[in-house]
Amino acid sequence: MFALLHDRGRITAIPKTCSRTRLVSHKSYSFPPRILRFSGCETCIFKRLLVNLRFDGKLKFSDNSNPFFFPSFAFSYYDDPMDKLLIRNGLVLTENSETVCDLLCEGEKIMQIGRNLAIFSSGAEEIDASGKIVVPGGVDVHTHLNLDVGIAVASDDFYTGTAAAAFGGTTTIVDHPAFGPAGCPLDHQIKKYHGFAEGKAVIDYGFHGVIQHVDGGVLQMMESLAAEGISSYKVYLTYGFKLSDGDVFQVLKRAKELGVLVTVHPENDGVINFLREQFRAEGKTSPAYHPLSRPAECEAEAINRMILMAHVAGDAPLYIVHLTNRLGLEFIRAARNRGQKNLLAETCPQYLLLDESRYGLPGPGKPTEKAKAGAEAPVSGSLPEGLKYIMCPPLRSPADQDALWKGLEADIDTVATDHCPFFFETQKMQGKDDFTKCPSGAPGIEERMPLLYSEGVTKKRIDLRRFVELCCSNPAKIFGMYPKKGVLAPGSDADIVIIDPGRRTVLSKSMLHSNVDYSAYEGFEVQGWPVCTISRGKVIVRDGKFYGTAGRGRFIRRGTLAGTGLG
Repeated sequence: MFALLHDRGRITAIPKTCSRTRLVSHKSYSFPPRILRFSGCETCIFKRLLVNLRFDGKLKFSDNSNPFFFPSFAFSYYDDPMDKLLIRNGLVLTENSETVCDLLCEGEKIMQIGRNLAIFSSGAEEIDASGKIVVPGGVDVHTHLNLDVGIAVASDDFYTGTAAAAFGGTTTIVDHPAFGPAGCPLDHQIKKYHGFAEGKAVIDYGFHGVIQHVDGGVLQMMESLAAEGISSYKVYLTYGFKLSDGDVFQVLKRAKELGVLVTVHPENDGVINFLREQFRAEGKTSPAYHPLSRPAECEAEAINRMILMAHVAGDAPLYIVHLTNRLGLEFIRAARNRGQKNLLAETCPQYLLLDESRYGLPGPGKPTEKAKAGAEAPVSGSLPEGLKYIMCPPLRSPADQDALWKGLEADIDTVATDHCPFFFETQKMQGKDDFTKCPSGAPGIEERMPLLYSEGVTKKRIDLRRFVELCCSNPAKIFGMYPKKGVLAPGSDADIVIIDPGRRTVLSKSMLHSNVDYSAYEGFEVQGWPVCTISRGKVIVRDGKFYGTAGRGRFIRRGTLAGTGLG
């Protein structure tokens, strides 16, 4: 019999030893020291336990005669009751059931789901979820933190952005990095963004690769980065680093070979640039002309072009980001009806809930006639509120909103945010005399799940299970994180959100947490609110109070499409 003592801290895991070695007992007092007793194979105890066991205090090993002291380490042993969390009596949404029951977490994982789990959880922290709904932590696969667009840098970094996400029930993000220098290797921005996130992220995170030119090195590095957990790549059909159709086709063929996903920002660059220059030449520079310069047909044409190229590339895996309009949705639906595989689509809350009339909110501008988009012409003498909604693609018509809501029933796979905040009174105001000079993007990382629950589930546009699919399980499956993320199941990460379905909240900048001076949803009343957010077994937000820590979020090495039904 051997005893191991340490003067403070906690053990978090015990390494495997031979069958003769076992933990006989452990004893933890209300004050140090802590004692663990082992019996069995001395070789294992000395060579394996002592080498691999990690503590966060000084260690003393004793065979009742000769004490030895060892340096301090760090690590985890799940027999400590403080590592257990029991959620009781909530309506728990698993993949196959909606049941009022308990959920037991141990360490960072979900251990059991069932009734009367208190008998297995002596000493655990308990949360009473009676009358509330327990769902997987949200997965937002379209964010832009630290995004540098040349004329401005997004106001949320990986601390403020992920903290705001946690308040809104999101426990995982996959971020789209900014463009890097011309000609840079594919891993340039990945390395840069690791630096942005490490030590700051509150929740777990991943990155998409951004492809801004195509050559042999880029195509080869798609494979090496996939092995490092970067299993999706974004291409742009507009902006300064847009790709030609030929380059896009090469990327699609390579993605098909590797089983990775191509995401696309689809807009027709030539038509957009022609219209923007035309409006500027005519003095039509108010925000009301932004949606007219990027009509729905420009987006839909690019969507259809990408769909057809992906088909020629062998039904290469293709993911349409931020879908905004009915025509684009019809192209997606038609391709699927023809039998095209591996075609996926995302929309965002702003395209479901805000329409193009927002661009006509009062502000200075030359036009005096009503904008053809249906927005009132700006009125001189006040701040151009329409600049808050400059995003690409722009907000669309109420008819497009209706089509997207219908599409959520089956045709649209995920709801993400495209979160990209800029301060209205400084950064956005660069466009006060010319909308083309306004940085494009809006905040929304915190509002996503409350808005979709309230406008979708509460108003019976979608059911609770579809809400979970759109916000949690589908993005985790599509982007290679399932079943670690996106599901409540034994063995999955204990990423959990508790929603109070009766809580009413009026959204305003004053109660939100993004590092920005406005909310695009100011004044929206929502019913249903995430009152507790748990990330890998730790409560990080509860009843409006923040308990998270910068740097606790981990990089997620995402898998490829094998096993997802894609590719």
